[in-house]
Amino acid sequence: GDPPDGVSPCLPGWSWPPPPGFRLAHGTTTLAFRFRHGVIAAADTRSSCGSYVACLASCKVIPVHQHLLGTTSGTSADCATWYRVLQRELRLRELREGQLPSVASAAKLLSAMMSRYRGLDLCVATALCGWDRSGPTLFYVYSDGTRLQGDIFSVGSGSPYAYGVLDRGYHYDMTNQEAYALARCAVAHATHRDAYSGGSVDLFHVRESGWEHVSRSDACVLYVELSSSAP
Repeated sequence: GDPPDGVSPCLPGWSWPPPPGFRLAHGTTTLAFRFRHGVIAAADTRSSCGSYVACLASCKVIPVHQHLLGTTSGTSADCATWYRVLQRELRLRELREGQLPSVASAAKLLSAMMSRYRGLDLCVATALCGWDRSGPTLFYVYSDGTRLQGDIFSVGSGSPYAYGVLDRGYHYDMTNQEAYALARCAVAHATHRDAYSGGSVDLFHVRESGWEHVSRSDACVLYVELSSSAP
């Protein structure tokens, strides 16, 4: 079953180094979008390097604090390290200021910290999803310092396929169930078309009360269900 709200659904996994001379071709599908009732974040759970699968149950949506989480794409070690740094810095700011920083402040901080390492093969691409005093907010941050605010972002090798579904079905006034269905559909179709994405579909919802893990669904089963119900 799904873990209780506020508990990360990441499962323990093992990975081994590839053989000498093996060229890594990293792939994933992550997405996030903002709508009237919060921010949705979804991702596949397979970390793949070509035909070499590093972890079948990797967690690509990382909680930062109660009202903020982020999708991860890029080098796994870089993503994990910089999210730990971000969590620490935001905690220190909260202690100093007596309140949680805004999503915009978190995005600006992460962008500034990573931009110092531009040109050093740092690879982190993330969508920061949160709810603050301005309501549901979404930022895209890249390791070269790029920082963009928007309503929809998809990152990873499967993102072109995910964008095709999102662009067709997205509107700001969706209900929760419509938003969940759209996110699952986008990731499931991306995993079907993208050789480097797969596993399960993790779905998160950031509300005013905080983030929650909504579901983890098998991507293959989900795609078959969607295909059979299509007109």
